[in-house]
Amino acid sequence: MISDNKDRYLSDPDNELMRRVGSGDKTAFKELVQRNQRIVTGIIYRYTGNHHDVEDLAQDIFLKVYKAAPRYTPRAQFKTWLYKVVAHHCFNYFRSQKRRSFITSYNQSFPEEDNPPAHYAEAQKQPENVMQQQELRTALTAALAELPDRQRMALILHRFEDLSYKEIANVLGCSLSAVESLLFRAMSSLKEKLSPSKSV
Repeated sequence: MISDNKDRYLSDPDNELMRRVGSGDKTAFKELVQRNQRIVTGIIYRYTGNHHDVEDLAQDIFLKVYKAAPRYTPRAQFKTWLYKVVAHHCFNYFRSQKRRSFITSYNQSFPEEDNPPAHYAEAQKQPENVMQQQELRTALTAALAELPDRQRMALILHRFEDLSYKEIANVLGCSLSAVESLLFRAMSSLKEKLSPSKSV
């Protein structure tokens, strides 16, 4: 069964790259990093709420990937395994540093979407809309940073990486009901923190 799964998942280009990395192919590692760098840095950026630690943490994560390559056995899509590595590395790093809250200025909050809708781009041209967007992004960043670690990661994986509940459960090593609870509590907390009454 393990052999069948291995053959099945080797059709994943990233798993094939990992096989080559494990054989010492440095070109394959460079390509693997290029294919997945945005995922890794995006999660780190949103999880921390700032850009200061992104590069160092991303390098640490890809070093882990490189060292794991010789022993890596594809039992799922590569990105599923990578999400686990990223999540656990973020948890461990910030727990060890005891850095729980990352409240940053608007220009350090969530990156803009690559291709924003036309109406959004037009609205951004209006000064009052720009200020409102900046304020909202700052408030959202602060509220997200105050969530417990697993709630924050579950929300990022679901909202920004579009992972299903089952995939998040796999990444976090918990049950589907636990994922539902994490996301429900995360959304409830965000709604409470971002409600207009809180700003009065």
